[in-house]
Amino acid sequence: MEPQSAILMSAQIHFVDAQLSLVHIPLDQYHSNLQAFLKLIFPPKPRNEASGESSKSSELGLSWTSHYAFLNISITPIECSIVCPKSLAQELFAPPSDAVGASTAGRTGAIVSPEEFVVMSVEGEGLEAGKRVLELTSPLALAGISIFFITTYFLDYIIVPTKSKTQVVRALEDRGFQFEESAEVYVNPAARHDRNKSSTSSFGTMSPSTPPPATVDELQARTFALLKRREIVPKVDDDIRLVQCAGRRDNSSSILTDEMGLQNGLTRCLVSQPPFLSLTLTPDEPASLLLDKRLIANFDFSRVLLGNMEDFLIPIMLDLEPLPLEASGIVCGLAGKLAGRNAGLNAIEMSHLSTAHTGTVMVEEKDLHHAMEALRVEENNSDGG
Repeated sequence: MEPQSAILMSAQIHFVDAQLSLVHIPLDQYHSNLQAFLKLIFPPKPRNEASGESSKSSELGLSWTSHYAFLNISITPIECSIVCPKSLAQELFAPPSDAVGASTAGRTGAIVSPEEFVVMSVEGEGLEAGKRVLELTSPLALAGISIFFITTYFLDYIIVPTKSKTQVVRALEDRGFQFEESAEVYVNPAARHDRNKSSTSSFGTMSPSTPPPATVDELQARTFALLKRREIVPKVDDDIRLVQCAGRRDNSSSILTDEMGLQNGLTRCLVSQPPFLSLTLTPDEPASLLLDKRLIANFDFSRVLLGNMEDFLIPIMLDLEPLPLEASGIVCGLAGKLAGRNAGLNAIEMSHLSTAHTGTVMVEEKDLHHAMEALRVEENNSDGG
């Protein structure tokens, strides 16, 4: 029987009011979609709630960083992936024909998933990053729910299919959560309501087409067996070093100047097709970025960005293109391995980024060899069945 989650028990989980779509864009079509990226991030005019703009933005006329209830755009060496309001995905990225959701074989343009998604913000503190990932993802993965995780500088976000929302609520209630109407969040009555920078995060699940695993160990075994069958192996780009940071919003006298500097820096990054960049925008937090260290030169970082520009993360990437979208939740299984569940393995500090067809585990440089060895051992031990 799985132990009760120390992390999950102390978290506050809030469903964000937004109808979202997941968009996949092959890298060879990046520049064909560049104007759509820029229009999405820097909307030319105020948007209403029907298009996913937050009511806070509408009422207060806040900047582009607060336009959406939730927006993420991620560029990796494998793909470009976007989570954005459903209406904008259709407006900016859906093909003119009825090809949405068609076979991905031989596609050349943006593909908008036919599935609709909702997002939950997760706030809390507790175990180190790797175990936090495992504890946050495992209850939903064990319930057979396909999920994605996106780390930001401040909070964690879980993205699930809208059709699975009832199952998610049931899984939370099974772990002791109750809905607190005054704050519109799910909390555990014994939870501490601390606000702090979150640990990093992930996604994880198995395809709902098969019965969900009974334990995290079984989930881990299935994950590596699936990766082995599809010949998916973890890879490292030796040239990429990532920095996690955020846009400044701590000086009211310079907020407009700072956000203009952030916009200019992001535009320079996007025009050059960055090797690795993830941007998350919400109304309640400053813009959150995960970017290759070489991109920092595009910003006046001492004035525009928050964070330690000398702390680097190394991404370990899995190309999940051979898998169906609903089976792309792999990192929970990886987290089980790297978090030290197996005897004799020390836990590895890690973070994660989930995109449409890419799973990325990020570790400190000192832990890279250890992490790769752990993943290779698990891969070799998998029977592929």
